[in-house]
Amino acid sequence: MAGQRIGAVLCDLDGVLRIWADLADVDRAHGLAPGTVAAAAFRPERLLPAVTGQVGDGQWRALVAEDLAVRCGSAEVARAAVADWGRQSFRVDEQVRELLAVARRSVPVVLVSNGTTALEGDLAGLGLDAAFDAVVNSARVGVAKPDPRIFLAAAERVGVPPRDCLFVDDTAGHVAAAAALGMSGHHHRGASGLGAVFGGHGLC
Repeated sequence: MAGQRIGAVLCDLDGVLRIWADLADVDRAHGLAPGTVAAAAFRPERLLPAVTGQVGDGQWRALVAEDLAVRCGSAEVARAAVADWGRQSFRVDEQVRELLAVARRSVPVVLVSNGTTALEGDLAGLGLDAAFDAVVNSARVGVAKPDPRIFLAAAERVGVPPRDCLFVDDTAGHVAAAAALGMSGHHHRGASGLGAVFGGHGLC
């Protein structure tokens, strides 16, 4: 919907601005089958309590280590794999960072993340704690994408009606959930596509 008035940009973190190394590298380093750590960490019944603030980040990782020990048969391997997962490398997409900075000259930019209680510290460590006009962390508001309440909370945080918000996420289902509320949506697959969308809305 190029040309539509945009009053705020709501943006995801992981997969958009923060790009992680392949988690399979952790599996390989500990002799685990590909996808083993991800299966322990991100299955819904383990992840959802962490991203809705029911358990803290440290407790979540400890529980993941317990689950992983059952899967691999070794508590020592499980603890080492979870520790390496916590040190997993990443990069900040500097092109996306710059696009958001430019957009922010015109409209507020809100981070909307399915984060844990570690998110705020992570942002500070990344030098991104001042990169947004507001941060909506699912672990703090108690609901996670694609629950419509988190998108509405983000829009309310900057006083912009949902119909005037542009939501950016690398997960198509999250974009669809935002669009169902009347928001414009962009399924992120790279900085060039985001730049084109921003340009079409006069944000860069």
